[in-house]
Amino acid sequence: MKILLANPRGFCAGVNMAIECLDEAIRRFGPNIFVYHEIVHNRYVVNRFEKLGVTFVDSISEVPDGSILLYSAHGVSPEIRRQSRERNLHTIDATCPLVTKVHLEAVRFARDGYNIVLIGHEGHDEVIGTMGEAPESITLVENAGEVDALPFGLEDRIAYLTQTTLSVSEAEAVITRLKRRFPQIEAPPKEDICYATTNRQEAVSTLATNADVVIVLGSQNSSNSRRLMELGSDCNARSFLIDSVDELPPDALTGDETVLITAGASAPEVVVQECIDSLVERFGATVESVVVREEHVSFPLPKELRLQTVD
Repeated sequence: MKILLANPRGFCAGVNMAIECLDEAIRRFGPNIFVYHEIVHNRYVVNRFEKLGVTFVDSISEVPDGSILLYSAHGVSPEIRRQSRERNLHTIDATCPLVTKVHLEAVRFARDGYNIVLIGHEGHDEVIGTMGEAPESITLVENAGEVDALPFGLEDRIAYLTQTTLSVSEAEAVITRLKRRFPQIEAPPKEDICYATTNRQEAVSTLATNADVVIVLGSQNSSNSRRLMELGSDCNARSFLIDSVDELPPDALTGDETVLITAGASAPEVVVQECIDSLVERFGATVESVVVREEHVSFPLPKELRLQTVD
């Protein structure tokens, strides 16, 4: 067995920042901290924090008045911030800056009178937060086929935004259809799909053509991880999305394959190494690390922690 280890893989700058943010908050204030939704979409990461005493909630009503509440990397709507103020919560904002960028674009386009088409997946935490910035102005579109049903005309002011973790090709298909139907449509000043999503997809697309099997370490509710698995399948490789090597089906491997291993942007390196160690032990696999693109992006901790206090 030969293992191709994809680079880049795993944690992106936004995930790194969010996890460091929660670790630092625990260090300063103790583990009695609440997080609105999962800090990142990864079961291993969430379980680790739960064992430390952190509580993850899906409603502000679950948070006792005056508690410390951390907003996850996916961002929240203005309504959630309003509810937090009503309960006198001390908030720490761990929203990824690239998600914040999309929120600000939504506010600007809505203020300027645009009908905004948001390309994304219904129910995803990031999409809910973005739509909450201007719900009366935003229409969600999940695929190119839904573009034809949009109620706008050539005389309308229209702009589009995208969820940051989409498949690049998936988003391009919708954008192409939008531009064909609405030549006047405005694009965001800079592409919304984040650098890490694009780079990890590029690595899989480049390497999966030489692999029999693609293993993506990541959780089922991780949008960017699912896109990596789908790209592997598109390259005709047997593809698996798993939280740990223990979830790999017993008959998934025979021992003579080339296996591409990567990880979604919210999956920690420890689960990647556990997978590699298991395949080396079981099959005597050799490992070749392949760098498709280098990354040097980092984000600072939010101001609440840089200032040593929470409001």
